[in-house]
Amino acid sequence: MSARLLPVLAVLSGLLALWYGAVGPMNIRQALDLAERKGVAVQPEGALARQEVSAFVLMARNPGEVARGYALERPRLPTPGQVAGELWATTGEMALRGRGFSKRSLIYHGWITLQSTLAGFALGTALGVLGAVMIVYSRTMEMSLMPWAIISQTVPIVALAPMIIVLSGQAGIEGRGLPKAIISAYLCYFPVLVGMVKGLRAPTREQLDLLRTYNAGGVAGFLKLRLPASMPYLFTSLKVGIAAALVGTIVGELPTGAISGLGARILIGDQFGNPMAIWAALFAAAILAGVLVTLLGGVQGMVLKRMGMAV
Repeated sequence: MSARLLPVLAVLSGLLALWYGAVGPMNIRQALDLAERKGVAVQPEGALARQEVSAFVLMARNPGEVARGYALERPRLPTPGQVAGELWATTGEMALRGRGFSKRSLIYHGWITLQSTLAGFALGTALGVLGAVMIVYSRTMEMSLMPWAIISQTVPIVALAPMIIVLSGQAGIEGRGLPKAIISAYLCYFPVLVGMVKGLRAPTREQLDLLRTYNAGGVAGFLKLRLPASMPYLFTSLKVGIAAALVGTIVGELPTGAISGLGARILIGDQFGNPMAIWAALFAAAILAGVLVTLLGGVQGMVLKRMGMAV
């Protein structure tokens, strides 16, 4: 356990150190502007003059004001502690006060995003598995479907999302849940498709020939050989797919003008100039993704163990 945890903690410590180190140069101009408005002498004087000087030179010439950049109310880059405080205030603290599902709580917004994520994940997984079966069992489908699946991933999701939302509205689909689920499924199905194709083709020729000697048909070969062999590949793809589905849902919330969901919180934080709200929503999304991937990992362990496979 410690052997696995130590590298993770080392990387996390490095990232936190880099983050703290970046806060100073990112916020020094705001800190000097604030200090100057309070009558403190700073070098050089005037915001316009400071624009011509690098952030590191400003820090060297005003060492006494560097700490001010770590305590700004609306910094360009908040510290990890500020983000953690905002995240706690909008999740744990509100839950303790019985307001966990208040519209100001990230728990509520996370739940809104989670619903569309799971719907899109289910749709994308079904399409990916179905497409993989058709590709493995049909040379024609492989030559026609796979190129289009690859080409579809070259279209930027930020360009495709508004199109899906507009077309959904023209088709008379009310609400934002289904368009977000479609966008989520769009990002999810490709990793599942590729992983499942690889998994269904994992059995060797010798194994397939052995099955034929037992006079097993196509359905028996699929259920007794190809499908079990594809399970490790499928679960690996599902972990990638669930994270991609979450990203798709958040992207789908951005152009819709939604007021609920983690994507909406990011957009509202940007519109009102509240960086800590943006970062708190981003970390909430990362935590949600981690929980979903961990749950899939637990299911993977149970399924593969039951099938007699090493995890």
